Amino acid sequence: MLAIPPLGVSLIAFVQVVLHHPFGLHPMSNGGVIGLAVFLWLVYIRLATVRLVTEVTDRTLSVSFRGLWRKRRIPIGAIASARALTYDAARDYGGYGIRSSARGRAYIVSGNRGVRIQLADGSELLVGSAKSEALAEAITRARSESKAP
Repeated sequence: MLAIPPLGVSLIAFVQVVLHHPFGLHPMSNGGVIGLAVFLWLVYIRLATVRLVTEVTDRTLSVSFRGLWRKRRIPIGAIASARALTYDAARDYGGYGIRSSARGRAYIVSGNRGVRIQLADGSELLVGSAKSEALAEAITRARSESKAP
């Protein structure tokens, strides 16, 4: 889906520049349509290389879109629970990316597996993960180790 805009503008550029059929009632210049196609491909490539990175340490849970967004750090002590689950990104959160909904904030890149984190203040956070069981276990283990005297 993300590739549709650059593909569409590239098709328009091809028709206008190579086949000499201007597109629309007030067509862009050839340089303008080529420039727009190049710009959209650069944006597409940039977004396609972004990765969701989740790190669990003995003190924090860090979630970030590496290369696009700064890290969100959550103290382990602020986490009440974590459990792996299956979800529908479109239905439950409105799609992929950083989402806010009635269910809470979500960090989703792909797939339908993740970890729902209940915070001590009552809010929720969903972190998408292909290894959701391992992530939930790591968070639970960090929580129990931080509570140990």
